[in-house]
Amino acid sequence: MREEKKQEKQLSDKEILSLQEKDFRLLMLKMMQDIGNKLEAKMDNLQETLTKEIQDIKLKQEEMQNTITEIKNSLEAANSRIQEAEERISEVEDRLVEITDAEQKREKRLKTNEESLRELWDNVKRTNIRIIGVPEGEEREKGTEKIFQEIIAENFPNMGKEPLTQIQEAQRVPYKINPRRNTPRHILIKLTKIKDKEKILKAAREKKQVTYKGTPIRLSADFSAETLQARREWHDILNVMKGKNLQPRLLYPARLSFRFEGEIKTFTDKQKLREFSNTKPALQQILKELL
Repeated sequence: MREEKKQEKQLSDKEILSLQEKDFRLLMLKMMQDIGNKLEAKMDNLQETLTKEIQDIKLKQEEMQNTITEIKNSLEAANSRIQEAEERISEVEDRLVEITDAEQKREKRLKTNEESLRELWDNVKRTNIRIIGVPEGEEREKGTEKIFQEIIAENFPNMGKEPLTQIQEAQRVPYKINPRRNTPRHILIKLTKIKDKEKILKAAREKKQVTYKGTPIRLSADFSAETLQARREWHDILNVMKGKNLQPRLLYPARLSFRFEGEIKTFTDKQKLREFSNTKPALQQILKELL
C-alpha cells in the first residue's frame, strides 16, 4: 500500500497523461480524498483552536465583567460614603451656625447685662467724690466727714460759706487696710445731690491743685472699674487734642467731646471716633498714631 502511494507520488506529469481514463479518475479521486482529509483535519484543528480561544475570551470577559462589577460596587460604596460624609458635614455646619448664633446672642446678652450693671453701678456712684492722698489715721480724731469739710474750707472758701447738701456717707475704701500698699486708702464721700458733686469737682479742676493741710491731694469722681478703664483709654487722645486746641472734654460716664470744624462732636468709644476720622483727613492726621 505504501509502495502504491509512493508510486502515485512519484508519477510524473507524462505518466499521468498516459494513464487510462479509469486509472486517471481513480487517481484524481484519491487525490481529492487526500485533500479533503487534510482540509478536514485542518478544520478540526482550527475549530478546536477557535473554540479554545473563544472560551479564553469568554473567561477573560467574565473576569473583566466581575472586575467592572467590583469597581462599580466600590464606586457606589464610595459615593454613598461621600454622600453620607457630605450630609454629616452639612449637619455639623448647620449645628455650628446654630452654636455660633447662640454664642453671639449669649455674648450680646452678657454685654448688655454688663453694660446695664455698669450703668446701675455708675448711677449708684454718681453722687460720690473720692479724696485721694489724705494720710491714714486723720479720720480717727475728727471723722472722715470733718476732713471733707476742712478740705472744702481750705480750698474753696467761698463755697464753704454756701450751704451744701447733706453727706449721706463718708468712709475709707476699701474697708480693710492692705499692708502691702504704701499709699493711703481713698476717702469716699457720698452726697445727696449730683449738682453739689459737680460744683466741687469743677472748682477743683479750675484750682488745678487741691490740698489738705498744705499737702497736695486729689478730688475725683467715683466710677465703676469698667467705666474708669474706659475713661483712661481717652487719656492720650485728650492730651493730643488739647495741644491742637480742639477743646476736648471727658463727659459722664466715659464720652469724649471736642470741637471740630465749628461743631461739638461726641463719641462713646474709639471705634466710632475712628470711623468719623476716616472721613476727615485733617483729624485722621492728628490721631493717626492713637487709633
